[in-house]
Amino acid sequence: MNSRRLTGSLRAAIVLLVLAGSGFAVRELRKTKQLADLPLASARRGEFLVLVRTRGQLVAHNSQQLSAPLDVTDLQIVEQAAPGSEVKKGQVVIRFDPSRTRQELDERNSTVNQVQATLDQALAQSRITEDQDQLDLATSTFNVERARLEASKQAIMSQIQGEESRIDLSLAEERLRVQKAAMVTHKRVAEARIAALERARDRAKTQMELTKSHLALMELRSPLNGVINYMPNYSQGWMNAQPFKVGDHAAAGQVLAEIPDLGTLEMESKIEEVDRGKIEVGTSVLVRVDAFPEKVMPAKITSITPLTEQSFNEWPPTRSFRAYARLEPPDPRMRPGMNAGADLVEDRIPDAISIPSKALFTLGGKPAVYVKTGGRYVPTPVQIIAKNPDEVAVRGIAGGTLVALSEPPKDDAPKSKTGPETK
Repeated sequence: MNSRRLTGSLRAAIVLLVLAGSGFAVRELRKTKQLADLPLASARRGEFLVLVRTRGQLVAHNSQQLSAPLDVTDLQIVEQAAPGSEVKKGQVVIRFDPSRTRQELDERNSTVNQVQATLDQALAQSRITEDQDQLDLATSTFNVERARLEASKQAIMSQIQGEESRIDLSLAEERLRVQKAAMVTHKRVAEARIAALERARDRAKTQMELTKSHLALMELRSPLNGVINYMPNYSQGWMNAQPFKVGDHAAAGQVLAEIPDLGTLEMESKIEEVDRGKIEVGTSVLVRVDAFPEKVMPAKITSITPLTEQSFNEWPPTRSFRAYARLEPPDPRMRPGMNAGADLVEDRIPDAISIPSKALFTLGGKPAVYVKTGGRYVPTPVQIIAKNPDEVAVRGIAGGTLVALSEPPKDDAPKSKTGPETK
């Protein structure tokens, strides 16, 4: 009986030992798996860039606007380049309906021809009148000379005949004076009429040339190479504003489109007031356009606004500086208005040890990293030299050291080392 009890107790003890061992093995296996699954990063040795991270957008330093021609009424768009398409210098991008202007040009041309015909007729009539006046003047002069000759015979003629001759001479001389005065009057009237017709002709020609120039303005050409962006048409009200399109009417002088020069793209960055003293003109910039995150473009700051500018894009409104960095050369795929991020290089630290920001932890109120040593992670205190949003420059570990990006299990982490490692 006692033997059976002893055997049962022994079996129970063995079962308990097996269960305890299995639990310990499972716990160790899980811990090992957790340690193996920790993300790691290698400490990098090299130049460390102290950055001021900003956001902004691409803008064109040089852009030109296209406006509807002045003094032209009833402008209707009948053809235009596709919105956002690339255009070349001299290319027709907007064409207005020219039918009314052509009709007006025909009317102006008809008016010029009519006035010119009237002027030619007046000139011909003036020459005819002048010739007739010359003939009448010659006749009057001849009559005067003949009357004077008759009057000279007074000595051999009777007194009555002599008086008649003197009267005839006086009448002939009076007719001659009247003829001369009539010639002057006819000449002045003809000159005034011709001058008036010439002014009317010149005025009609001026209007015709103006209409010709209006007809030439029915086509708007691009002044430079770039992309075309159409401005909003507010003719239907602010709430219904849409970019100009085919069929829309435009007022004289109204701005219809804007063409930015893609070769002058700049990164416009919003600089907080606390960061203004960290940068200056000539500071290097690393630009990352949201649409092309794989490409990093170097640039340099060319200008900074002297005063802060207020922005109402967020509430409450903020005030900040604006810095502009020229892209040399810009990517042909980029367009003004694209959102982008810019890292402004505040300082460069050569031959620094840098780790990801996620690899830095706080132990006992001091910065530290978990260095992978064998199958364990040893907490190692480090000294922070500089920080960036993504990286930290530190002292206390060597280049190539594997550090954990997440904190290992608490019971696995041993006590930290008493002092930092040497490089």
